[in-house]
Amino acid sequence: MRIGSAVQYDRYGGFDVVELVPQERPDPGPDEVVVEVSVAGLNHIERFLREGQLRDFVDLEFPAHQGVDFAGVVRSRGSNVRDLHVGDEVMGHAPHGGSHATWVAVPRGAVVKKPSTMTFEVAGSLYLAGCTALSIVRSLKLGPDDTVVISAAAGGVGHIECQLARDAGATVIGLGSPRNHDALRQIGVRPVAYGEGEEQRIRDIAEDRPITAFIDNREHGENVDLASRLGVDPKRFVSSEDRRDLEIRFLRAPGDDTEAAEMLTTLGDLVQRHKVQFIISGYYPFEYIVDAYEDLAEMHSRGKVVVGMQPVETGARLHWYKSEKSRDLRDPVS
Repeated sequence: MRIGSAVQYDRYGGFDVVELVPQERPDPGPDEVVVEVSVAGLNHIERFLREGQLRDFVDLEFPAHQGVDFAGVVRSRGSNVRDLHVGDEVMGHAPHGGSHATWVAVPRGAVVKKPSTMTFEVAGSLYLAGCTALSIVRSLKLGPDDTVVISAAAGGVGHIECQLARDAGATVIGLGSPRNHDALRQIGVRPVAYGEGEEQRIRDIAEDRPITAFIDNREHGENVDLASRLGVDPKRFVSSEDRRDLEIRFLRAPGDDTEAAEMLTTLGDLVQRHKVQFIISGYYPFEYIVDAYEDLAEMHSRGKVVVGMQPVETGARLHWYKSEKSRDLRDPVS
């Protein structure tokens, strides 16, 4: 019997409650597949769940297992699964958590085939951020006559929303830290810095176009007043609470959720056709997962932070993982 590792916590709390525990390779149920995880994504909402901030929205049973996004290789399948085979590369979600592990057993409907040209790093972190972004952009029905402002435009969800909105034909204005402006320009976004004077800067860069929609990815509803001053119809304002509700919906999507599967397939196609450039800003070996979450909690990440279950890493570069990221950690990134 093969032994791996899984993230587990037995009470609400910070990073101190997270532990790596031994994991036996599970056996699949009749309608399940067992996937050996190659890469798993990290999401802020998973940290909020562990800290108890979502206890009014999500029932959690202890011991709890962390992680929803993953990509990997099918290692076994249940007796009713006919359209996937051992050795197939897949990406998907763990409906009850547990993707931060060596193996995950999930319903067949919770995975789709990974596009052959997509890296595991992207595939393993695409589900939650991607489905949330796609759902938000679809709800706004954006088109060439729209100019949309997106806050935290360089974040994990924000940078996908920007590209989906641009692909729909909208003019996209991204609120973000100045150090991210070049990256935003590269994905077709007009960047604007936060802070005093941001309203006028938005109007200037919009070049007299009316602002027709606003997606607020920042916590605490910081941009409600800004959107109102810009003349955005309240029906076309997506709040951070709206985003939270969507993330919770996809966080606990059942294995037979056909909408989630369709969205993940669509996102995979968009990435494969280079319609969406997916940014990975931090990659950690699985054993450093607490360091990865500490990185994410700093709110500095551009794009996504991921963990790799079997990286070529001896531990000699531990200091590098903790100190030499692909970005400057001194400046907040949004």
